[in-house]
Amino acid sequence: MKLFYSLTYLVAMAGLYSCTSQSTKELSNVPTQNDFPKPPIALKKPETFTEHGYTRVDDFFWLKDKKNPEVLQYLKAENAYADAVMAATKPLQEELYKEMRSRIKEDDQSVPVFSNGYYYYSRTETGKQYGIQCRKKESLSNPEEVILDGNQLAEGHEAFILSGMQVSENQNLLAYQSNTTGSYAEFTLKVKDLQTGQVLPDEIEDISGFVWGTDNQTLYYITYDEALRPYRLYRHTLGSKTKDVLVYEEKNPLFTLSISRSKSKEFIILYSGSFTTSEVQLLPTSDPNGTFEVFLPRQQDVMYGVDVHPQHFYLTYKDKQNLNQKIYELPRTGYQDRKSWKEIVPHDPKVKIEDTDVYEKYLVIEVRNNGLLEMRVRDLASGATKAINFPEPVYSAYASGLPDFKSTKFRYGYTSLNRPMSIFEYDMESGKSTKLKEKEVPGGFNPDAYEVKRLWAKAKDGVKIPMAVVYKKGLELDGKNPALMTGYGSYGMSSDAYFDSDVFSLVDRGFVYVIAQIRGGSDLGEQWYEDGKLQKKMNSFTDFIACAEYLIQEKYTAADRFAIQGGSAGGLLMGAVVNMRPELFKVVIAEVPFVDVINTMLDTSLPLTTQEYEQWGNPTVKADYDYIRQYSPYDNLKAQKYPNILATGGLNDSQVGFHEPAKFVAKLRTLKTDDNITLLKTNMGSGHGGATGRFDYLKEVAFQYAFIINRIGL
Repeated sequence: MKLFYSLTYLVAMAGLYSCTSQSTKELSNVPTQNDFPKPPIALKKPETFTEHGYTRVDDFFWLKDKKNPEVLQYLKAENAYADAVMAATKPLQEELYKEMRSRIKEDDQSVPVFSNGYYYYSRTETGKQYGIQCRKKESLSNPEEVILDGNQLAEGHEAFILSGMQVSENQNLLAYQSNTTGSYAEFTLKVKDLQTGQVLPDEIEDISGFVWGTDNQTLYYITYDEALRPYRLYRHTLGSKTKDVLVYEEKNPLFTLSISRSKSKEFIILYSGSFTTSEVQLLPTSDPNGTFEVFLPRQQDVMYGVDVHPQHFYLTYKDKQNLNQKIYELPRTGYQDRKSWKEIVPHDPKVKIEDTDVYEKYLVIEVRNNGLLEMRVRDLASGATKAINFPEPVYSAYASGLPDFKSTKFRYGYTSLNRPMSIFEYDMESGKSTKLKEKEVPGGFNPDAYEVKRLWAKAKDGVKIPMAVVYKKGLELDGKNPALMTGYGSYGMSSDAYFDSDVFSLVDRGFVYVIAQIRGGSDLGEQWYEDGKLQKKMNSFTDFIACAEYLIQEKYTAADRFAIQGGSAGGLLMGAVVNMRPELFKVVIAEVPFVDVINTMLDTSLPLTTQEYEQWGNPTVKADYDYIRQYSPYDNLKAQKYPNILATGGLNDSQVGFHEPAKFVAKLRTLKTDDNITLLKTNMGSGHGGATGRFDYLKEVAFQYAFIINRIGL
């Protein structure tokens, strides 16, 4: 036993506790950490850092070394301890798992999409973890052709992610990227001959994205630098023995690359952007060996996107005066002269343009109005606009484009907290929507059995913060209900209200479920995002606290029945608010939490660091360093009482290193003055998203929900 309790001891401990476990229904006094053997103790190995005249001592810096056997031993010991503490909840975990799985239609199929003579769709089969990609030629009554089976590709692996697939223009070749690490980076590109079923020898490692040319033999793909920044674009010719051609390298460390093809098939589009500035380059598909040309030179704090039409370019444009974006119509030639630009959708400070999709006769515009998504369809000839609106107080909707440029229809999805996802097809000529499919919940689901509300809490600066809320109808708001509130509030990503069947394992047990739409996301427009990043990041945390205080004040719940949950940057949120106001919460689930902010943002060799200076600040700059130091969860842990905490990590996580939750838990245990439970659970075979199989993932959710239920004392 070098640094902590041996695995042999922990296994014995697990067996001892399982003999004394009791059913959840019998629990009256919630066990504390004093009722269990002591947790693993990580050895302190102090390292001292001095920045801007401030000295930090990090006792657990050594835990970041994935190759150190002592680190792996510690993670395994923590996993064994977590399982031991949770042994009494095994029946509850199994019950939750069965409930959540019973709400999944295991043999299901997506709505087919017609493209180049084939109907493409994906389906799942009973008992199988991953999707199966299929097609039928010309008619849905024709025989099915399985083009890719995720279950076969995942066989023998703990994790599997299929992150993208595209069929060549002649429909004979399938290119796809996947990995078996569970990491959301470093995918392998393979090409399958759909006529023979054979995988071609053209295999390319460690890519982030790709696109076919229209000649059925050219692939453009993007690779990473050492910090996992997508930065180089290469051209590959199928069957070629020569070295792939480096087409473009993005040298600015704040910028990353992505690639796509216009719906009109006329151009390959190379997008290069940071969080504040972007640039587009175009290459005609008729000239695969040609040179990409810059559409508009990059300009600091200007972001733009281009939709290609045979008669015009449609430019979505954002700068500091037009944060919610505007849309211009540009001529195909001479567009560099701004006098030729025609503004067709002006900037609206209350309505954010989220996305656009151009067809031959129409432009589909997805907008966010007062935090709710709408779709608007503009007739390109007349300029007339039709809107698709939705009646519920909170919901989520998104446009799902069809691949045919000449189509007069497009599809959209609609869901809300109590309504499963439905897919509609909208006729842009008639203005009518047709429901194509509603996600089935086996056993039946009655949306009218639940109350859905939109609430507003007042932040410390007087700004009103929206919340989406669902609970069982008839639930008395008496301050005695358990509650789970989630939040994110970063990167401009909105926390939309969508149907999550898993949540009803809590809601049906009397929980109030809440989504806090705090600043840092774009829920109420781009200014909402600007007001929750960099030197305004503290707003995200105080907004979340204001939402919690409101729910307690209005008797939706009470502090001793209040659980909160957030992942990644939402895990940063969890760490910050429990340091600031630990007495407000009973249970915290911090999934793959970004909690070691100063160390991470000072290490430019780590993924996402330099690109994210525009999100968090650059700690080599004193003002940014001083601000980050105010909230960095790891650096602000102190001697005080904390709630029950479950932190999770992924050993192969490329977004938030596994060491961040590990260090957080190790340090927290040395400081906290309470006897609540603190657990660390690391997935040793996957990455940022945890288990990748649809059933394995439910086991992780069941573990978390059992922790919440058990710690609240239900």
